Amino acid sequence: MDFSKYKKSTTSVWAGETEPFTDGAVTTPIVRSVAFAYTDLDEWHNVATGKADGYIYSRNTNPTVHVLEEKIRILEGAEAATSFATGMGAISNTLFAILGPGKRVVSIKDTYGGASRLFLDFLPRYHVSVTLCGTTDFDELEAEIAKGCDVLYLETPTNPTLKIVDIIRLAAAAKKVGAVTVVDNTFATPINQNPLALGADLVVHSATKFLGGHSDAMGGLLCGAKELVEKVFQFREINGASLQADPAYMIARGMKTLELRIDRQNASALTIARYLKAHAKVSDVFYPGLDTHPGHDIAKVQMSGYGGILSFSLNGGYEHVKKFLPKLQFVHLAASLGSVSTLAGPPRTTSHVELTEEQRKLLGIPESLIRYSVGIENVDDLLDDLDTALASL
Repeated sequence: MDFSKYKKSTTSVWAGETEPFTDGAVTTPIVRSVAFAYTDLDEWHNVATGKADGYIYSRNTNPTVHVLEEKIRILEGAEAATSFATGMGAISNTLFAILGPGKRVVSIKDTYGGASRLFLDFLPRYHVSVTLCGTTDFDELEAEIAKGCDVLYLETPTNPTLKIVDIIRLAAAAKKVGAVTVVDNTFATPINQNPLALGADLVVHSATKFLGGHSDAMGGLLCGAKELVEKVFQFREINGASLQADPAYMIARGMKTLELRIDRQNASALTIARYLKAHAKVSDVFYPGLDTHPGHDIAKVQMSGYGGILSFSLNGGYEHVKKFLPKLQFVHLAASLGSVSTLAGPPRTTSHVELTEEQRKLLGIPESLIRYSVGIENVDDLLDDLDTALASL
């Protein structure tokens, strides 16, 4: 079915699920079988060698997982998609499949902590050259790209300071030198942003977050150009970071309400950001939907909504963070985001726990910062909750 003429809310429900399921089931069956049997050896061989569609072994492909892959492929407007056990599985497998000794990657300083560890610690061990540029210094990024690179890795909005990276400008620069542009679209989701339409070659998601939406299943997704996705898939099937059927089912089920949740979270996050911006006990608010945000004009061009994540700094530093967070009633203090319930915490225990305080400081992440992932609760209740907690400082 051609979904290009349909809205994303319809696509979120039906993509990957238009063909009849076994026995007339109206929801995706969970196929837990490890292996798939054949009575015809020629057919088996054709499927095993990719000459015919089908399933051989669930480390490689699985019917339930395929539904999820189709859903993200269609929502992102991609040629192909594949999946992983976690979001970091998607990021690491993609980078290691494309890069190798003598290759060069250019990225930004404000990537998620796990990705930062790959750039700072792991890739250099394999003699991959890594250059990290100022996240919003697009002149510096273009200059480094022009020197030659194999991968340009971007994240926008960034975790946890919500900086905005100009995908159109930088992807165009990467194309000039034949580099593959990879964009982490976890914060934006395909509801708010489609990097492939802006010039990127590959898009990665931590499906654990907004896509699943309920903090009960882990997974990672990659989609983009077919040749590149197949290259990463071949690495992943040997590497073994495969997504299982049960979490794939739960993530695909969560994605059916993706647009409903994202619309609510977009609106609530903007309302909360405006409230915090005006509060005397808050020193900074980071949210691209604010017209005072340095990346607001770029965000207006490449995003249709500004997302459900914001971060803010308290006057009084980390001591106030420790006092403030436990006062919140409608927040789980937990190291995740993108759930139906509001989640919050400082980078030192969430996005950048892997880094030292000095490393976080070098990345411009103050210890007074709080990442706040807005859930689908009534926004007035969340505002009252924040107001009460701030009054205690």
